[in-house]
Amino acid sequence: MQHVHKYRSEAGIRLARIEGHVRAIRRMIEENRDCPDLLVQLGAVRAAVEQVGLNLLKDHLSSCLVERRGGRRRALRSLDGALARFLG
Repeated sequence: MQHVHKYRSEAGIRLARIEGHVRAIRRMIEENRDCPDLLVQLGAVRAAVEQVGLNLLKDHLSSCLVERRGGRRRALRSLDGALARFLG
């Protein structure tokens, strides 16, 4: 049985935007823009990447663990692994 990943298509769209944002930051560096401007933009990219990760983690929790894993203990071990990979 195939399960649905609610946030996967949204993640692709968000990552494309992030990619464009990173290219813009690179141009800012090449143009020798002020450090505070760069730091603000880098913070925005970091927050956007974290949001993509959180949404994919939500997907994993709802689709992969809840729907596909048997037994509470097994699901909790899988959750621990997913969190460790995401929080690294």
